[in-house]
Amino acid sequence: MTFSNLCNEIFFQSTENYHVTDSVDAPIQNPYELKTIEYYLYLKNWIDAVQWHFEDIIRDPQIDPVEALTLKRRIDKSNQDRTDLVELIDSYFYDQYKDVKPLADATINTESPAWAVDRLSILALKIYHMSEEVKRTDTTPEHHEQCQKKLDILLEQKKDLSSAIDQLLDDIKAGRKYMKVYKQMKMYNDPALNPVLYAKK
Repeated sequence: MTFSNLCNEIFFQSTENYHVTDSVDAPIQNPYELKTIEYYLYLKNWIDAVQWHFEDIIRDPQIDPVEALTLKRRIDKSNQDRTDLVELIDSYFYDQYKDVKPLADATINTESPAWAVDRLSILALKIYHMSEEVKRTDTTPEHHEQCQKKLDILLEQKKDLSSAIDQLLDDIKAGRKYMKVYKQMKMYNDPALNPVLYAKK
């Protein structure tokens, strides 16, 4: 099994499991052993699924402003959890290939493996929700046709991105590419770096 196949299977499983309750407050029931890559992939997609629905909820024009602020704080935390997990998955890859000696002409990729996996997880959610739109029976034929076209494109993207991830990992393993783990260093979450926060001290 390729790594992208593993990702896609777990992302599908997590997405399906989330939508059993379809609640941002539902506790995660991660079926994989703690600290395995499978565990982290499942957790990654679950966080993305919750985040997806946070973003839906906060766009309700009738949302109470107090509730909206509380939700914004939850979105901020979710974003940080997502970023931290991507960096953890990249550390996993870095450890996997730490003994590979890059070739003299090796190049670095524009995107790390885990950030590509992040996009694949989001794509799994897009495909799930667009599939739901295609299945709707209360829409016009035009709506159905437009959603089917979008779904076809998303499925093609999934195929291409999956192939690109496997190719990148093969290149790193063979020394044709090398990787680095960069911390995101988000400034708005840091009281020492966000001027709105440190100005209030």
